[in-house]
Amino acid sequence: MSDKTTHFGFQTVAEEQKKDKVREVFSSVAQRYDVMNDLMSFGLHRLWKAFAIQISGVREGDRVLDVAGGTADLSLAFSRKVGPRGQVWLTDINHAMLSRGRDRVYDKGQPLPVAQCDAEKLPFPNDWFDCVTVAFGLRNMTHKDAALAEMRRVLRPGGRLLVLEFSRVWKPLAPIYDLYSFKILPWMGDKVANDADSYRYLAESIRMHPGQEELKGMMEQAGLSRVDYFNLSAGVVALHRGYKI
Repeated sequence: MSDKTTHFGFQTVAEEQKKDKVREVFSSVAQRYDVMNDLMSFGLHRLWKAFAIQISGVREGDRVLDVAGGTADLSLAFSRKVGPRGQVWLTDINHAMLSRGRDRVYDKGQPLPVAQCDAEKLPFPNDWFDCVTVAFGLRNMTHKDAALAEMRRVLRPGGRLLVLEFSRVWKPLAPIYDLYSFKILPWMGDKVANDADSYRYLAESIRMHPGQEELKGMMEQAGLSRVDYFNLSAGVVALHRGYKI
């Protein structure tokens, strides 16, 4: 057993424990995940994801990998973009979340290939995808550097990685944002999903995630080039984009 530790929200835990703890969180929230997303973000998550689709440059016939794709919002949108000649893979490490996503793509009449897999060990060949995306999943990964390197590995030369994630809010708004995150969000989690603790973890995990410039540096260290980012909603969320050269 390794003696290495990492963070789980504000807690310090053994590295090998984090995946199990994150799995418990998302298994707990899976059934109410989409409803809570709308409530938590006041519907803004739909605009953030639409912007990511717009920035992606994905075209008909492209291959797209949706990492930590959960309930398949991005996968479904990309499927419409790539058309019948393209391919979109929906992946997630969490069985409960992936089951929701799988059911949803079939309900929408857009069956996609689905794989339960770890972002740190992707089961895909080198240089395969035109675009890889991870939305609100990177902060839950134990070894973010390894996950970023894997996502770069499966990109073809000229392909791009998009990371949509909570980030550092504009400083004057920080007190209001903290109040919302640590008081109102767990309260909503309790009332709507009967799970205040999971939503308290989600708020804490946002604070432990690298900020805009730090994540840009991590993507560059993973071998991505021309890395830039777009602050959305005053930095509540940032969309990072990097290319494989």
